[in-house]
Amino acid sequence: MEQFIQRFLLYLRAERNSSPHTIRAYQHDLREFLAFLQEKYPRLSLERNHRLVIRDYLSSLHEKDIQRATILRAIAVLRAFYKFLIQEDIIQKTPFVGLPMPKREKRLPKFLPEDDMKALLELPAQSRHKWAKRDTALLELLYSSGLRIHELCQLNAQDIDLWGNMVRVFGKGGKERMVPVGETALKSIHAYLDQRRHSGESRNPVHGLDPGLRRGDVNKGPLFLNPAGGRLSERGARLVVARWVRQAAICQNISPHSFRHSFATHLLNRGCDLRSVQEMLGHKNLVTTQIYTHVTPEHLRQIYQKAHPRA
Repeated sequence: MEQFIQRFLLYLRAERNSSPHTIRAYQHDLREFLAFLQEKYPRLSLERNHRLVIRDYLSSLHEKDIQRATILRAIAVLRAFYKFLIQEDIIQKTPFVGLPMPKREKRLPKFLPEDDMKALLELPAQSRHKWAKRDTALLELLYSSGLRIHELCQLNAQDIDLWGNMVRVFGKGGKERMVPVGETALKSIHAYLDQRRHSGESRNPVHGLDPGLRRGDVNKGPLFLNPAGGRLSERGARLVVARWVRQAAICQNISPHSFRHSFATHLLNRGCDLRSVQEMLGHKNLVTTQIYTHVTPEHLRQIYQKAHPRA
């Protein structure tokens, strides 16, 4: 089984062009499954019907009292793995037929009201912090274009079209899309690059730094840099968001993904159509985007005031 898991991960990387994040998640869940098999079914053969084995494994996950979303992800990973085994003619049928599956919890995405978001975005711009311009540009771009954190960290300066108000993004599976960028975010990015150009930040001779940056060309190489002059990591970007959320004294647990939720929610609340939001977010299915069709009490009140004849 371990051999087939390695072949499956190679298939994801080479043929499906899955992102490193996806491969790590699949690898983690399959290792958990393999550990379960080694403990309870050390002599399990592929000829045997795995339906009862899968059922036993899902029961063990429920007993651990882990979140339903984690269990659903584990199921999705195993489904994909067994589908691969069928494609490779290793097994004849999926063991998931007839198995009862837990329903996905319907949770509204966490987002910030527009006023709170505005206050948060203004904090670094008003600060004298050394990285204020970088952090302003980072937060503004997260909210302006609804990017995933790994998409933002992989951006290069040349991916920003300062004249066309667009950003070129490589999403899940390396799929490319163009997303609009607001004027405020573009001004923040321009101010940050201008600061780098004059401060010589981009000339930091760090090993592995983009050759364009070594020449002092801020229009090439990573858009967001860390203090050492290299590309800002996802962890570093999360720390940037956490720093300003703390200073804003926001009680909610706001993460970089909350900016993406806020982006979609605010667009829909202001009349943007769902299909356009789907394109900007890079969702493969419209069903995924539909989680943002919730309405806030304030938006509901405004609609009522406008629509009801005796409001």
